[in-house]
Amino acid sequence: MGNYRRTLRAAGCPEVKINSLKHKHGENTNTKKVKKPRKAEVNFYPDYPAGENKRSLEEERLALLSEVQKNDNYQIIKQKMEKTFAYRRHEVIEDVPFIVDFQSRWPALFCEYEIAAEFTRINTIPLIQTFMSKLDCYTSKLTSIYRRKGGVAGRKISKLMAAIDQNDTISTRRACIVRALSVYLNEDYENLMKEYADADSENAERDMANTVIGIYIIRPEDAEVCDLPSDVGLIVEGVKVLQNLADVTKACALLLGVIYSLNLSYPPDLKYTFEFFQKVLLGLDAQKLSHKIQVLKNKLVD
Repeated sequence: MGNYRRTLRAAGCPEVKINSLKHKHGENTNTKKVKKPRKAEVNFYPDYPAGENKRSLEEERLALLSEVQKNDNYQIIKQKMEKTFAYRRHEVIEDVPFIVDFQSRWPALFCEYEIAAEFTRINTIPLIQTFMSKLDCYTSKLTSIYRRKGGVAGRKISKLMAAIDQNDTISTRRACIVRALSVYLNEDYENLMKEYADADSENAERDMANTVIGIYIIRPEDAEVCDLPSDVGLIVEGVKVLQNLADVTKACALLLGVIYSLNLSYPPDLKYTFEFFQKVLLGLDAQKLSHKIQVLKNKLVD
């Protein structure tokens, strides 16, 4: 493998070169920012397209900024985003930009369909479809497992799952399953999803500005848990990166897409929840499971 990697490095393969000792000791490189794939990314550090270089792709990025201002321009934006994927990926990994700066440089990325497309470029699998279909496949098993949970966690899960009895829709069922998952794994789902009343917008905005990463849910005043929220969105580094999402479960899938697109780490207090999303629902690096997730997966396939 050492000889093979040396051959790839000599040929200019960026995924090998980015982690080479020689590259790390370069004058303009911070060794702490150079990392190998951490979440089973297939295209972690791709080559530039044939015939393209940094200068030509920067011109494409500038052209993309003007295309974003036009209406009904999805196909052109999609083509340019596909073409500039490697350039954008190099920027994320090498420069580690602040979210607000990256959002201003790549505004086209921060919409539902492009986050899902970026995830597919990185991992070659469709994000939303895979996440939802696997979650639906495991719903009945997870429900049965939750019912057998005792103690304080069991009571919390029962309270969360009670929303299904009030409004038994696919959206409600998925949201309850995801919330209860975090509780089952001894994590606090409120660290993932924070709910606010639309009447208390001032305090909500202040709290969101201090949120590192998570999902916000805005509900009408006096709304029940089973009622549809007025807004669902994603926050990274205090910045709203996505808004007006359809439901909480889709927001969970897209948050995973944002984490991959921006090469972020999982929140430490939700590491098992995100490990389940990645390795069980999406099947990425599914052979290397923590003990807690392995036990849960064994119960799902029994």
